[in-house]
Amino acid sequence: MTSLQDDLVSAIRNIPDYPKPGVMFRDITTLLGNPRAFRRAIDELVHPYAGTKIDKIAGIEARGFILGGAIAHQLSAGFIPIRKKGKLPHDTVRIAYSLEYGVDEMEMHRDAVQPGEKVILIDDLIATGGTAEGAVKLLRQMGAEIVAACFVIDLPELGGRKKLEDLGVTVRTLISFDGH
Repeated sequence: MTSLQDDLVSAIRNIPDYPKPGVMFRDITTLLGNPRAFRRAIDELVHPYAGTKIDKIAGIEARGFILGGAIAHQLSAGFIPIRKKGKLPHDTVRIAYSLEYGVDEMEMHRDAVQPGEKVILIDDLIATGGTAEGAVKLLRQMGAEIVAACFVIDLPELGGRKKLEDLGVTVRTLISFDGH
């Protein structure tokens, strides 16, 4: 049996110089299309929380929706989509967050989480951590208890994990890559 690391790394497509020169883009669409690797990633992300009371999974647009939906199903939890500004049809709450080259805004429905609900935040990758940090602050603003933030990939040199840990959030990742 191959290791988790080998299974996942071999299922991820690496695209050099995207979205700009010098960046190695880690594309998980190939992992999502590989039934064994996709199942293994979901199982590993679910495992530490199986049998515990998790109320909601919050997924960050867009790959966090795919992973988060599967995890929510496995944990019998609800799902909260965290989207870019202007994409949700009902009453929303919004937060600005830092990107590598500026600021953007994300939002969720105001009634998506109730105070005290236990929430796990999900996305495909943690890099600089700006988006995940914004999502944590947005969820906490609405009274959520963040159990953990989980990602398939960590790019540790970019410092995102530390940003979340400095907020008191447990971070779980399955694999890491050096560089950007």
